[in-house]
Amino acid sequence: METTPDPDLGFDEPGPPPPAHPGKPRGCLYALSQPPLMLFLAVIATLLGLTGAHDLLL
Repeated sequence: METTPDPDLGFDEPGPPPPAHPGKPRGCLYALSQPPLMLFLAVIATLLGLTGAHDLLL
C-alpha cells in the first residue's frame, strides 16, 4: 500500500542554515577565549586569592 506525504506536516519548509565552518569543531579553548567568561573567571580567581591570603596572614 503506497501512501503520499501529508502537506500539513511541513516537509517542504526549509531547514536551518548550515554552519559557517562545518569542518572546524569548537571546543573548550574556544569557550575560554570569550571575554565575558575570562572576566568572570578573573574576578572569581581574585576573590579566591584574596581570601586565601587573608586566611594565611590573619
